[in-house]
Amino acid sequence: MFKTTLLTSILALSLVAGEYVIDSSHSQIGFSIKHMMISNVKGEFKNYDGDIEFDEKLNRFTTLSGEVEVDSIDTGIEKRDNHLRSSDFFDSKKFPTINFSMIKQSGDIIDADLTIHGVTKRVKLEVEMGGIAQDPWGNQRIGFSLYGKIKRSDFGLSWNKTIETGGFLVGDDVKLIIDIEGISMD
Repeated sequence: MFKTTLLTSILALSLVAGEYVIDSSHSQIGFSIKHMMISNVKGEFKNYDGDIEFDEKLNRFTTLSGEVEVDSIDTGIEKRDNHLRSSDFFDSKKFPTINFSMIKQSGDIIDADLTIHGVTKRVKLEVEMGGIAQDPWGNQRIGFSLYGKIKRSDFGLSWNKTIETGGFLVGDDVKLIIDIEGISMD
């Protein structure tokens, strides 16, 4: 009797939590950082993958993790992208990936471990749900955004230059702007 009840409970939970794969044609892993303290430079990573499980009844993620290929960085300027891949910044030969793994979700806040440049730090990101909908081909999709701010120096990314007017060439605060659309695996 206990085994039957346990099996029924597990099956019920698996039916509630949906698994999704990232639709990279409708997703973006982006960032923004100050340049010379007067403007923002934006960029994104083009290659990434992740695991998404979302419990519709509880309206929360049960699993949210991802891996980003550092070499896929794209700011629109090849020379800058190559510098960002170098040992001055990400050192992509030594640290080829950025990893993200949710620890917990409390309302609209995701606590996660973020690993950049071989350094893992706990971060808090705001989650904004776009919703769940069925596409014209019968696939269930989920959409959501993650927003947050990290200090690049916390991850050992400290290269900089002083500018004549005071301040630095590259800001320390990095705004993360992550938009994800997933397709149900069920």
